[in-house]
Amino acid sequence: MRPTTRQSPPTRRRGGVAVVTAVNGDLRLLLCLERWAAARPFDEMKEPDDQDTDGGKSDRSKDDGKQSQWSSKSASRSVTEKEETVLEDTTDETFTEGEESYLAGNDSHEEPLERSSSQDDYVQSTGESRYVETSVPAAEEAEEEVKKKIPEIFYDYTELVSMPFVTPDLNIPLDLLTLVHSFGYDCRKRANLQLLDSNTVMYIAGNQLILLNLKTKEQSYLRSSSNRGIGVIGVHPDQTYFTVAEKGIFPKIIIYEYPSLRPYRILQDGTELSYAYVDFNSSGNLLASVGGNPDYTLTIWNWKEEQPILRTKAFSQEVFKVTFNPDNEEQLTTCGSGHIKFWEMALTFTGLKLQGSLGRFGKTVTTDIEGYMELPHRKVLSGSEWGNMLVWEGGLIKAELCRAEKKSCHQGPINQIMLDEGEVITAGSDGWVRIWDFETIDTADTTDDTGLLEIEPINELQVDKNVKLFSMIKMNETGNNFWLAQDASGAIWKLDLSFSNITQDPECLFSFHSGAIEAVAVSPHTYLMATTALDCSVRIYDFASKTPLAQMKFKQGGTALTWVPQLVSYTGAQIVAGFEDGVVRILELYDPKGLTIFAGRKKISEADIHLKQVFKPHTAPVTALAYERDGEILATGSKDKTVFFFDVEKNYKPVGYITTPGPVCQLTWSSVSHPDSTLLIMCENGYVLEAPFPTIKEEEEDRDVVSYEITDMCIKCFHFSSVKSKILRLIEIEKRKKQKELKEQEKELRKKQLDAQMQAGEGKEFQMEEEGEEEEDEPLPEIFIPSTPCQILCGFYSEPGKFWVSLFGIETEPIPEDIEDPKAYSIENARRKREHDKLMEEVEEIKAGKREQLKVLRNEFCKLLEMNKELPKHMQFKRTDFGIDSKIRAEIHRKTAYKIQQVEKELAWEKEKHHLGLMKLQHRFRDSLESDTIVVHAIQSDHKISSYRLVKPSQYSKSKRPSQSDRRPSKLERFEKEGAGRKDSLRDTGRSVSMPEESIIEKGKKFRPKTLSEIMVDNQIEKARKLKLKAARAQLKIQQRKKEWEELYKSKPDDDYEDPKDVQAIKEAQLCMGGFNLKTAPDYKIPEHMRINAAKKEEELEHLDTLAHSKKSHMNKCILSLRDLKMAVIEEIQCLVQELKNIQLTLPISKHVPIPQIPQIHPEEIPEKRFQYDEETLLAFRRQQMKSEDEKAPHVEQVGSSGLGGGFLRLSSGKDGDLTARDSLSRSPKACTFSLDTPKFTEFEKAEPTDVELEIMKRDEIKHLYMQQYLISRIKELIVTFDAELRLLRHQKLKLDTQMKLSDLHHVTLFQEMLLLKNFEKQENILQKRVNLLDEEQQDLQWRINETLKEMEEKKHEIAKLQDQEKALYTGFQAAIGENNKFASFLMKVLKKKIKRVKKKEVKGDGDGDEESDDSSEEESSLESGEDESGTEEEVFDDSACPENCDVGLFELALQLREKRLDIEEALVEEKKILDNLKKEYDALSKKVKVVATNLDAAEEALEAYQREKQQRLNELLVVIPLKFHQMEHVVFGELPSDLSGTLVFSNHSLGQLQERIVQLHEENSRQQKLNKEYRERRKKLIREKREMAKTINKMEETVRQLMISKFGRVIDLEALQTLTVSTTLEELKIKKLRKELLNAKEMKMWEEKIAQVQWELTTKTKEHTTKLHQMNDLCIEKMKLDSQLNTLQNQQGNAFQGPRKADIVAREKVTDLIQAQAQRILALKEEIVLLRKKGGLILPPIQPPLESQMKPESL
Repeated sequence: MRPTTRQSPPTRRRGGVAVVTAVNGDLRLLLCLERWAAARPFDEMKEPDDQDTDGGKSDRSKDDGKQSQWSSKSASRSVTEKEETVLEDTTDETFTEGEESYLAGNDSHEEPLERSSSQDDYVQSTGESRYVETSVPAAEEAEEEVKKKIPEIFYDYTELVSMPFVTPDLNIPLDLLTLVHSFGYDCRKRANLQLLDSNTVMYIAGNQLILLNLKTKEQSYLRSSSNRGIGVIGVHPDQTYFTVAEKGIFPKIIIYEYPSLRPYRILQDGTELSYAYVDFNSSGNLLASVGGNPDYTLTIWNWKEEQPILRTKAFSQEVFKVTFNPDNEEQLTTCGSGHIKFWEMALTFTGLKLQGSLGRFGKTVTTDIEGYMELPHRKVLSGSEWGNMLVWEGGLIKAELCRAEKKSCHQGPINQIMLDEGEVITAGSDGWVRIWDFETIDTADTTDDTGLLEIEPINELQVDKNVKLFSMIKMNETGNNFWLAQDASGAIWKLDLSFSNITQDPECLFSFHSGAIEAVAVSPHTYLMATTALDCSVRIYDFASKTPLAQMKFKQGGTALTWVPQLVSYTGAQIVAGFEDGVVRILELYDPKGLTIFAGRKKISEADIHLKQVFKPHTAPVTALAYERDGEILATGSKDKTVFFFDVEKNYKPVGYITTPGPVCQLTWSSVSHPDSTLLIMCENGYVLEAPFPTIKEEEEDRDVVSYEITDMCIKCFHFSSVKSKILRLIEIEKRKKQKELKEQEKELRKKQLDAQMQAGEGKEFQMEEEGEEEEDEPLPEIFIPSTPCQILCGFYSEPGKFWVSLFGIETEPIPEDIEDPKAYSIENARRKREHDKLMEEVEEIKAGKREQLKVLRNEFCKLLEMNKELPKHMQFKRTDFGIDSKIRAEIHRKTAYKIQQVEKELAWEKEKHHLGLMKLQHRFRDSLESDTIVVHAIQSDHKISSYRLVKPSQYSKSKRPSQSDRRPSKLERFEKEGAGRKDSLRDTGRSVSMPEESIIEKGKKFRPKTLSEIMVDNQIEKARKLKLKAARAQLKIQQRKKEWEELYKSKPDDDYEDPKDVQAIKEAQLCMGGFNLKTAPDYKIPEHMRINAAKKEEELEHLDTLAHSKKSHMNKCILSLRDLKMAVIEEIQCLVQELKNIQLTLPISKHVPIPQIPQIHPEEIPEKRFQYDEETLLAFRRQQMKSEDEKAPHVEQVGSSGLGGGFLRLSSGKDGDLTARDSLSRSPKACTFSLDTPKFTEFEKAEPTDVELEIMKRDEIKHLYMQQYLISRIKELIVTFDAELRLLRHQKLKLDTQMKLSDLHHVTLFQEMLLLKNFEKQENILQKRVNLLDEEQQDLQWRINETLKEMEEKKHEIAKLQDQEKALYTGFQAAIGENNKFASFLMKVLKKKIKRVKKKEVKGDGDGDEESDDSSEEESSLESGEDESGTEEEVFDDSACPENCDVGLFELALQLREKRLDIEEALVEEKKILDNLKKEYDALSKKVKVVATNLDAAEEALEAYQREKQQRLNELLVVIPLKFHQMEHVVFGELPSDLSGTLVFSNHSLGQLQERIVQLHEENSRQQKLNKEYRERRKKLIREKREMAKTINKMEETVRQLMISKFGRVIDLEALQTLTVSTTLEELKIKKLRKELLNAKEMKMWEEKIAQVQWELTTKTKEHTTKLHQMNDLCIEKMKLDSQLNTLQNQQGNAFQGPRKADIVAREKVTDLIQAQAQRILALKEEIVLLRKKGGLILPPIQPPLESQMKPESL
């Protein structure tokens, strides 16, 4: 047998023994079988996959020796017989050019097989596998039919599964670690939850397939064969096989048998890297598989023959799913990224083919499709990304299904669609499961262009929040509709989709991490471990019991984790977690059972986590956490290249941080064996730092710390570089050295041959050939050191001063950086950029030289100053000596400053005076203005438009007036408040404080007589005590049940209870009922929301002013924009005119066109210029003012006013015109160049132009003429466009003017109404205040009535309680007396005797005690009144002494209970008196409420009358409403009537509302009828259920009654029975019974021995009879089989209906047996009744009906 080796990819090795591993979200628990202590340096460990693992076909074809193990197709089969043999079958396949093969090479097929026990040999069949679309040719099919099928064989799992790899020089056992339990689940993998049977599910977790028993929670595992993971799994329809599709290079599909879990078939060459989905057809003989990236191959397998039938490429993008059509196995469907494809296996003239039809979305947006379902008639129902369902037919979308109001079926993608029991089930990423009607979906069709069809789900279920359902499978449980759901958020749910009244809530069976686990930490003290992942959760597991303990959610994902050492936390229950936002949290594990259980707490787990402390030291994900060996320092590392230290003892106070050269990946503190405590810091980029213990400074405030960075720490740095190229160079040197030695040996051999051939002349020639064959040595490979070394995985201290580091990755030579930026410089542009940069550098050098010269001069001057300072003082120059004409300059400066100061002093008063005058004028006339009037004129026409002169809006008083704030609440609001208070009061009345009463039976203990035997008495006392305790518990339970019933009945609404919403709706209906009420009607009632007062009217005025102001402001902005447009047009025209002038200078005068006139800005277009002035304006104003002083005063005023207005405007406008012209000249560079160039032509002498010059001049002339015409037309276009804009805006302003006039009229009307309302306001406030006072009084009385009712309910409850106590007193005493006590009547009379007792201190109000209430007949209990009525004649008896033969204890008990009875009766009398007083108070309050209500109604009527009068006065005000003729509807003979007093002005909005109201009323009527019908049906249903419940109650009561009669012989009171205490007489009888039993014990023993002997004989006989019965049963079974065969033959011959049917005969026999059994049971019951009547209460056990097992032999 040729050995085969399987290699695994390089695994990461860590120091020590690994207990927990986390790979891609799979958390596994590994158990170490042996302790492996041998340590090897990392450089000695060899990795098996150093060669290229690319898998390229060209590399494999060139060098077969360097092929990767992953591309090998060989597998071995072993047959277990007497000895092991291996059959090798090699198949060499050749491929023509252009064909593609799935074979990775020409390796031999070695497949070890393990033969089953039922066969001895097998025949191996092979077939070709090619990447073609069609099936194999017909000739090959004929050959395949000749081939024998593969027998029932199984593969060897141990040789098939991937095993760990160990280098040959190590003695580590392969089973060093064993998988014990897995806490992982790939929840984001499609269809990763499959059901094998009713209790077993399987799913993928990393490299393992886990089979989980749902009942026992036990796990079993199957490992991947490729060691690259598992792609997808599937289950056979019969659940006898399941398939595992692997990952890797050319992965396999392994089909296992269930439940043996033996590999049954292996399918190869189905895809290149991984499988995406597999599915069996309904019959189970075919398997469809689809591959993942990059090939996406769809393959149909005859899996039992291990042969592909059809193969093709499914799609060019990712494919999610493939399934067979359950109705037609020749049809398949695939879906994936942006597509859905429909396949059909068609038989063509070239063979069987897979024909695919791509679904076309049409108008629908292209979407990824996750879930779909095949419908009949070749239709498919699929989901979409936005949650709607798509119905496909013929490759097109027939309809898109959504919910009502265009809502999507799910909020997100639909991941699975299923058909179950005629209903369509959809599961979406929104966590909802919805049930849809199949018929509605199957017949769905759209009638509009939208393609949407609205349907509603039959039922729906929300699993939970933050749940993303990915797949669902139905559990095989009869009678239940349970499903298992895969949650992509990391859970497995159990769902009940029965949707009945007993439907269970969704149950989360298992919870996992959803994604890769970032960190794992194991507790050093107990069997706990903690994990965290990017799913924002931290979880705690107990791996000893294999159960998850607790979890905690956060808003950021976790990246690092460590357990707090016991030196810091003595409980060992704290962990430190780092998160991706740089936050570090300290979490603590605690026991929640120790906390107080509060109401609403659902479930108490065994452990829980709470946040202990939190801080944020980093700005990037935290990657490492480490505690110092003494627990004093916590170090945290992050990707932000920092390591932070915290003082643990000072509540994690920050110590400081250090920066690292790269992102931190691990932190390790030195152990105790090291002399100093140091921190080893590993960085991802190959750096390793060793930091000492940080110095903890004295306590100082954080606000005093400038930065936490530690700059004085002495850190050692190590940087690793690659030595791989050096090693390869040494290997090459050794290789060449060996080659040279071999050549030397060959030369020696050849020299010996030369000695033998010296005589001939061949030796010299041979020697010359050898010398010519010498070649030069190739250069040795260069030593290459990569710029960035491999990433550091981990490291640790080995001993003091030494540490180990593990690197990861393959170091390769640097690859040239690609140019990806499209804006990158080209070679020429890069050169120009270099030249430009060089030129800029030279310029900068020149500037720097000038600066240096200035610097030198400055330095020389400074040196002179320094030299001057060094000179003796008498020789030094003063600082002023270095200046030139310093005195003259100083004098000029001084005089100028003095003059300016003097002038400012002289004009200070005048300046302040004019400034104040200007401020007053501005405040009076200008500050109140928001915008002044601006008039914009058209350029060519006389049209103009003026803006509004807006004043800043006036501020009305915002404070509320008393009439507005003191509004009385509406009746609905009061009703809601009263309803809430009433409910609270009724709820409070239901609460009562139950005072514990002293048990009556406890007092009777001391009156029991002692028994004769102490042992018997003790036993009986113990039994009696237990009975009493049981009775007390029963009594407590009964009281609790009564209390629950009372609360239930109190929660029942009253018969006259009305819903506030209904009351509100009725009130609105009453208000809106009838026609449209006019305000002028005499019976018009003003609604509360329409009542107006002066404050509201002021608000209306303010709103109107604000609206008008906003519209005017908008129009002013438009006019300002138009003014700015005009200025821009004028400026552009100036530029164009200047350019036109320059052009005309080059043209002859005859060809000049008149230059258009430049428009001017009118003074009224820029009114803001009037307030702008400069120095020239002020001087002109001063000259004009001085000139006017000589004239007369009136003339002076006239001139002054004109100077103030027009002077400013004229001067400023003139200056602006110059500035505008200057700007226009500066903006036309062409004009400037023309004006400067034209004089140059005159400098030369005129000469005759040549022909070329004439042609050029002609061309220039044509060009200039065209430019002249273009400029003229451009100027005209600007003018015309502006005038059109002005006319359009003018038209809009005219419309706005009309609206503003209407608003002014409305403003006048509102102002008049406000004045009128102010006159009515005083009296209205008085009436409103009176109404408010009466309303408050009514509410107060209503509250007092509610309180009185509450007290009355409490008193009634107390009375009922006292009556129950009295009843219990009589019941307990009756039980203490017993049934056959001859002194029972005497003792009851003693108990019921009425005695006048001396009353205690009389309470005030006893005089009213003689008055009897209506309920005075209830003063005595029912039992007492019955006894008093029965005994009418007065019987005189002596109750002072106990009669003879009467139990003294019972007599004393009667006396004591009588005293208690009297106390209860007195308490009853007092409570009834209080109740009577409360009733009287209630009656008085009710009368008072009626009076207040009458007054309130009168006050409201007065207020309403005053409101009506106010409305009438408002109606008398005249309102101006301008109307157009088309708005007039009231005409007489086509003309307006002269009298318009009877007309009505109605708004279009109100008329439209009335018309809409008609439609709304019709709709509301139909809706109410529909609701009425539904409520009637609901009422009928409730009545029916009530009737059925009543029948059930009656039936149960009848059953209870029958059970009482059968057990007790009569109907008894169960409460009295449960509370029944121990009777003394009964105890004495029990003692006598015990004595009698002792005497009969011996006699019973003798009879028992006789019975045992007889029973042994009976057993022997019974066994014999049983054996015979078994034989008879076997014969009967055989007879039945023969009868069935005979019946089958008869049916085949057509005699099935001749004679009596066998089923009728069997049914008749069963009915006969049942009647006989019932007759026997009736006889037995009659005998039992006779015995019960004769034997005085002796109860026999009921006769059981004959068992089925006993009746079977008789029936046979």
